[in-house]
Amino acid sequence: MPPAANLAAFVLAAALLIAVPGPSVLFVIGRSLAAGRRVGLLTVLGNALGMVPQVLAVAAGVGALLAQSVVAFTVLKTAGALYLVHLGVQAIRHRHRATAAAAATTGGTGSPAEVPASRALREGFLVGVSNPKSAVFFVAVLPQFTAPATGPVWSQILVLGLIHLLIGLAFDTVWALTAGAARGWLTRDPRRLPRLGATGGVMMIGVGVTIALTDRQL
Repeated sequence: MPPAANLAAFVLAAALLIAVPGPSVLFVIGRSLAAGRRVGLLTVLGNALGMVPQVLAVAAGVGALLAQSVVAFTVLKTAGALYLVHLGVQAIRHRHRATAAAAATTGGTGSPAEVPASRALREGFLVGVSNPKSAVFFVAVLPQFTAPATGPVWSQILVLGLIHLLIGLAFDTVWALTAGAARGWLTRDPRRLPRLGATGGVMMIGVGVTIALTDRQL
């Protein structure tokens, strides 16, 4: 367990960094707008679960390879960016089908019934595990808040990584609920529906482009 002072400093730093909207936040908002609150929340959970392997890799020392290898970084970055662009294009192509399903739902959530939970979790997981920005953050930042004199570094990295995931889960949940609520308002007027799926799709494509342009700086 890291010292209390290190934990406090890390919580503050992580909260400040996570509060600033980045690729993950924009992806969650895009999914919530395109598919509804339920899918947005499942995406948040999947995205958080996708970062678990990154934390484990850093704790095991494997993450150092990503920080030092241009090839490994580029492959991961490209895969994540292409996947996001693919999701965005699909959301735009099927925007009429998605919005029609949203209009048929009840409760004001606007959740398309044809999107299964497993799919939303899987897509969120793939985005989280292939996000090079979070991987580099874990490699470069987590070790800085450890104290070797107080215990094994790998266990301290796991604790810090878990704290980071929980903070991110809380912030992203707020974003998903907010976007989902806005989607419910938009779907009350059928004239707004055709633009809804396209907006989420454009945001996801934008996130993909952002990741593609990510360099090795934090």
